[in-house]
Amino acid sequence: MKITGFEAPLWADDVRRAEATAPIGARESCDLLIIGAGFLGLNAARIAARRGLSVRVIDARRLGEGASGLNGGQVIPGLKYDPEKILAHFGEEQGTRLNSFAESTADVLFRTIHEERLDVPHARSGWIQACHTQTALGAATERHRQWAARGADVELLDSVAIGRAIGTSNYLGGFHDRRAGLVQPYAFVMELARIALEAGALISENVRCVRLRKTEGRWRATTDKGAEIDAGKVLLATNAYTDDLIPGLARTLVPLHSFQVATSVMPPELQQSILPGGQAVSDSRRIIIYYRKSPDGRLVLGGRGRMGPPRTAEDWKHLENGLTRIFPALEGLPIEKRWFGRVAVTKDGLPHVHMPEEGLATVVGCQGRGVAMMTAIAEPMVDFLASGDVKRLPFPVTAISPIQFHAFRQVGVAATIAWYRMLDAAER
Repeated sequence: MKITGFEAPLWADDVRRAEATAPIGARESCDLLIIGAGFLGLNAARIAARRGLSVRVIDARRLGEGASGLNGGQVIPGLKYDPEKILAHFGEEQGTRLNSFAESTADVLFRTIHEERLDVPHARSGWIQACHTQTALGAATERHRQWAARGADVELLDSVAIGRAIGTSNYLGGFHDRRAGLVQPYAFVMELARIALEAGALISENVRCVRLRKTEGRWRATTDKGAEIDAGKVLLATNAYTDDLIPGLARTLVPLHSFQVATSVMPPELQQSILPGGQAVSDSRRIIIYYRKSPDGRLVLGGRGRMGPPRTAEDWKHLENGLTRIFPALEGLPIEKRWFGRVAVTKDGLPHVHMPEEGLATVVGCQGRGVAMMTAIAEPMVDFLASGDVKRLPFPVTAISPIQFHAFRQVGVAATIAWYRMLDAAER
């Protein structure tokens, strides 16, 4: 198998690409420059352009070649931490605002698809956090208590119910969030680009911003093609693909590779017994494995991969082993697709909004929940850039604080992943 810098995901096979080729003049001006054409950047472009702003979007890659097109399409509301911990950490006012936002993120995504009539396969079928130990089940029970107290449509599954929902006897129980669901992420990227273009935004692929500086109250971005873009405001929407454009920002993040595999189409009897309700699933292991069925009946499974880019098909072997461990009936079913992308995690496990200077803002660190969160936070970020009012944001604005010894992160993370995999194996 040939491994390159980009392996097209399963989702790209039957999707028409958006025509995002607007040429950049040697010198041009706009109200809002957006760097990064993922869920955040494209949705923000749509919103800002419809408000009458002139919007330019640039991306160093082609559309869909970043995390937004390469993920597993799990639409999960909430954050890594449960509501009571958010309140304790942020205080009543900020915590309440953040919890309200977190529980609405899936609503925003599915509402966008419906109201805009986007040609995006999706299903609001729910998300299951599957528990493989009593400790994990205790945490799921507490999560259920907190969300149920807020009126969320959630349930706690026992071993019989989760076995019936997933089609395996591997788990003791789990947490089922019916607000969640699935989306075809690559198609969602392309449709967001289409409606942003229709709103008047200009989008250019394969254009990297190499310098950003403020001059006389406005921002000037220089591209790798030598063009200069003069902008009133700038939204950096690069997340896990953040580079050194803003000093120190990349060192606040640990970008991890998320590898995925897709089987061939399952036989009809297995499609009926495996995930019959079509939910998204993440299990409770330290090195999380997540999986779903594709619209055409494949099993798609993902999880953490090696820190560097993959070199051979063997780099996906741990996922193929995990697939048959969870679903023994899939033994021998061919793997037809392998791909990978990045996710960004922060030191405290929370997303962060930064405003290094007035008129320049970014949000980073989705912790693997970026599909819903980045879609939903686009409008608050546009509002914030327009008004400067931090109360328009769900998150507080924080200073950029690089992680100590960030240069050694690959060694440390690789060792941690190996240790966690050993612990997970011991708990089977």
